[in-house]
Amino acid sequence: MHAGAVRVDAATPADRDRAVDTLRAFAILGVVLGHWLVTALVADGRSLRTASPLQHMPWLAPISWAFQTLAVFFLVGGHVATRSYATARARGTTYGAWLTARLSRLFRPVAAVLTLWTVTAAGLLLTGAEFGTVHTLVKLALSPLWFLVVFAALTAATPLLTRLSPLWPLAVVLHVDLIRFGLGGPSWLGWVNEAAGWLVPFTLGAAWTRGELERRRAGWILLTGGAAATTALVAWGGYPASMVGVPGAAVSNLNPPTLVAVTFGLAQCGLALLLRDRLHGAMRRPLAWAAVALVNLSAMTIFLWHQTALMATTATGLLVGRLPGLHTVPDGLGWVAARVAWLPVFAAVLAVCWTAFRGYEQGRRRGGRTRVVRSSRPSERGTAREKRHV
Repeated sequence: MHAGAVRVDAATPADRDRAVDTLRAFAILGVVLGHWLVTALVADGRSLRTASPLQHMPWLAPISWAFQTLAVFFLVGGHVATRSYATARARGTTYGAWLTARLSRLFRPVAAVLTLWTVTAAGLLLTGAEFGTVHTLVKLALSPLWFLVVFAALTAATPLLTRLSPLWPLAVVLHVDLIRFGLGGPSWLGWVNEAAGWLVPFTLGAAWTRGELERRRAGWILLTGGAAATTALVAWGGYPASMVGVPGAAVSNLNPPTLVAVTFGLAQCGLALLLRDRLHGAMRRPLAWAAVALVNLSAMTIFLWHQTALMATTATGLLVGRLPGLHTVPDGLGWVAARVAWLPVFAAVLAVCWTAFRGYEQGRRRGGRTRVVRSSRPSERGTAREKRHV
């Protein structure tokens, strides 16, 4: 393992920004762990229904603060997309060719997920499973796809966003929430924030590419300003403290994003920018860097299959009976302790899914090596070299 890590480290170009890859890996793993901790499937007879420990123990809301890391992913995504597009233009690559290359790896793993769950849902219904249970499972399994749609749309709009100030989408989110919650406007208006809310960190990534966030002062302003605004909105603005959706709650900060979710994301982005130097130094250790490289090479596979891993474990466990932390109501610290104990099992099942389906993301193998299309961007050429070693 150490020898392989050393090879990956040696194959990485000296000018590669390892902090960017580390932030992306942390963002993906944060979402995965967050879902595993707050998503419960309660067995009620022959049916399964979704629940959340945040319903019964709202004081656990800080868990959502630690693991709701999508803003960091969009920050990195905006930075990488705008930098990649600038390089493509300099090399004479057309917009169509650039966009195809950016989106192909994003969507290749989706086909496998859709196929498996189409077959699974049909099989469950044919064998007499309740429609409500099947609907619950399919909804959870395919819920990560909303993220891909939004991220793909913002990536496609990159040429229009390279100079856009984050203040513009932030103003849209502010006005949408003001109309919805302050003036009694229609609830459907909140879906405007599905684009505008994630556009804020994405355009922050573009500002990072332009060099506007290089000073540490920018990180501190985002961190302190975002944290202060979030605190004020939760304490006096009536927003829920949880940064993820809670079943049965009147308002969700995430679906669609609210102003408090955006200000919280600004604080996260500020912290991410402040940690860049330390992360870059930490990734000089071969083992740490190899782990980050592996997560980045399989980021979409991990993201798309982590809910399936949870549900596969839950369904298999039902053969034994109602197990604590897996099928029981999440209403106490005993459930929390049991759920933490299940995390290694979820990870093991996810590893099986990763082994089976990573080829859809990483490309076909020929002669024992991964077939990789070389990118014109130096950092992406580094990723291609790492892929052959991992």
